[in-house]
Amino acid sequence: MFPIPTMPIVVRPYSEEHVPAVRDFNRRLRAGGAPREFSFPESPVPRWLPRGEGRKVYNEFFLALEDGVVRGTYAVKTQEFSVAGEVRSIGFYHHPYSEGIVDRAYSAVGVLLLRDALRRQPELFALGMGGYDRPLPQMLMAMKWAHFLVPFYFQVIHPGRFLRRMQGLRTTAFRRWMMDLGAFSGAGWLGIHAAQAWRRLSRGSRRRGVCVESVASFGDWADELWRECQPHYSMVAVRDAGTLNVLFPPQNAKFLRLRIRHGSRTMGWAVVAERREENHPQYGDLRVGVILDCLARPEDAPPVMAETAAALAARGVDLITSNQSHARWCRALEQAGFFAGPSNFIFAAPKILADRLQPFDQKKLTMHFTRADGDGLYQYL
Repeated sequence: MFPIPTMPIVVRPYSEEHVPAVRDFNRRLRAGGAPREFSFPESPVPRWLPRGEGRKVYNEFFLALEDGVVRGTYAVKTQEFSVAGEVRSIGFYHHPYSEGIVDRAYSAVGVLLLRDALRRQPELFALGMGGYDRPLPQMLMAMKWAHFLVPFYFQVIHPGRFLRRMQGLRTTAFRRWMMDLGAFSGAGWLGIHAAQAWRRLSRGSRRRGVCVESVASFGDWADELWRECQPHYSMVAVRDAGTLNVLFPPQNAKFLRLRIRHGSRTMGWAVVAERREENHPQYGDLRVGVILDCLARPEDAPPVMAETAAALAARGVDLITSNQSHARWCRALEQAGFFAGPSNFIFAAPKILADRLQPFDQKKLTMHFTRADGDGLYQYL
C-alpha cells in the first residue's frame, strides 16, 4: 500500500549545509497550501533538547534528500522509559513532513522517513498527531501499529468567558446565540458550576493535611518519588530529577512546578503552564491552564490532581486542560470536577515495542503519558 520510492532519495542527519534546502522545502510546503504548522526548523541544532554530552533526553533531525533537495524531514526525541519495569532508550517520532503533502509524485516519501527512523531506533512511538484523519496515523494503522486515543479532560473556571470566547464551540450562528444567552443570563454559569461542583462533592478528592508549594527545580525528593512510582506503571518516561530539570529548565519561568505533600511525605508533583494566544482557532483569547506533566503513585493521583487544579484556578485561568493515559489519573481528573472531551491525541507503537506491553488492551490502561511526552513543551521555550 505504501511502496518505497523509486527515486534516488537518501535520508541523512541534518547539517549546516542543508539549511538553505530546508528553507526552500518549507517555502514549497507553504506555497502548496500545507497547514502553517508544517514547517521544519531552519537550523540543524534543535532549540528544544539539543544533544549534549551525557544528556539522556535529546532531539535529532533527519532529512530525505534528492540530489541535495529536501523532500522530507523528521525528528526523533530519544529518552529513557521504563517498559514493563526495564529502563530502555526509546524514540519519539515527530515532525515528519513530506513533499508528498503538496506533490503526489513524492507521496511515498512518508513511508521512507518512517522506515529510516525504525532502522535507526526500532523501539519508537508516535504521540499526538492531531486525530485519526491525518496522514501519519492512517499510515501507522496500515502498518498495524498498536494504538489508542489518550483521553482529554477540561474544567471550566470562568463559565461566562468560556461561553463567550470558546471559538472551537462557537461554530454556527445557533451555537453562538445559545452560548451568548447562557453567558448573559447566568444560566450557563450556574449549569457549568453546578455540574463540576457535583462531581467534586460526590467523588471528593481533596484531602486534609495536603499542601502545595511552588518549587524552582526538582531535587532529591523527585528521585525518591520516581523510584517509588516506577513499578506502578507498565510504561512511563524516566522522571528523575536530572531528566525533569532538562525538560523543565529552572530558568524557564513559563513552567510552574508544584510539589504536593501530605505532612512530610511527597505525594507527587505536577508541572503546569498557561497558554495565552489572541484569536486561537480553538480557545480564542481564553487563558488556558495546561497540566503538562505529573507523577505520583496511582492511588495518590486524586489529591495531586485536585490540588493542581486548585493552584491553576487561583492563578486566574479561564479553562484547565489535561491529557492523561492512565486509567487512575483519568478518574482522578473526573473526581476533581473535570469532564472528558473529544481527543485527537493518539499513542501508537510498532510491534517490537507493543510486544513488551502485552496484553496491550490491558497494559495501555496503566501506561503513563501526558502532554510532556510528546512535543508539547516546544511552544514554551
